Amino acid sequence: MPSLTPGRALLTLTSLSTMCGAYIADWNDTHIHNPNWPPHAKFHNAQTMSTGAALGAIGLWAVWNRGAGTADQRLKLATGAASLYWITQLSAIAYPGTAFMDPPKKGAPQAVVAGASLALNGLAYALERRRLRG
Repeated sequence: MPSLTPGRALLTLTSLSTMCGAYIADWNDTHIHNPNWPPHAKFHNAQTMSTGAALGAIGLWAVWNRGAGTADQRLKLATGAASLYWITQLSAIAYPGTAFMDPPKKGAPQAVVAGASLALNGLAYALERRRLRG
């Protein structure tokens, strides 16, 4: 098994956050259990949760699997997979009628969480790339 390095630890953290974060934020009465949401809106919320789970799983696999491609290729895949969910979350604000949070406002706004996750992924990539290049 690969050793735990600072970059791997950060990518593991953000991949786990990507896998679980949407379920923590959306599996409640304001989202998936909201009786005011039409079924198709719930469908897309469920799709988003599943997308996060899949991207996080790909990130974890790429971080910890030694047999798939070079270490540099796995690092790029892990960083990309752990970042895509957060990039698309930031882009969602450009669509009509969207907001980063529903009232009542609780927790950190998505822009802060997404920005922090992307910053950690950038740091993780830089640390691992430096380590890989010696």
